[in-house]
Amino acid sequence: MRAEYRTLTLGGIIALAPGEVGGVVSEEQKAVLDALHLPKIDLADRVLVVNPGGYIGESASGEIAHARAAGKPVSFTHRVGQ
Repeated sequence: MRAEYRTLTLGGIIALAPGEVGGVVSEEQKAVLDALHLPKIDLADRVLVVNPGGYIGESASGEIAHARAAGKPVSFTHRVGQ
């Protein structure tokens, strides 16, 4: 994710990324982080999902659905299910 963020930023694109807090987080903290992603998606023109190996987790699936419901184009770094 850091590499994609760097590439976009150095390419002159304003990139919003999920919060990066490191270490173990509680379920409450995870819920807060997940909730913070949705307003970032609302601010975005498009969404790039960083999904090494084609994996899409539960949180990302919800965020993708949110983006699509808001009419945001969604693209992926890797083919889904790869």
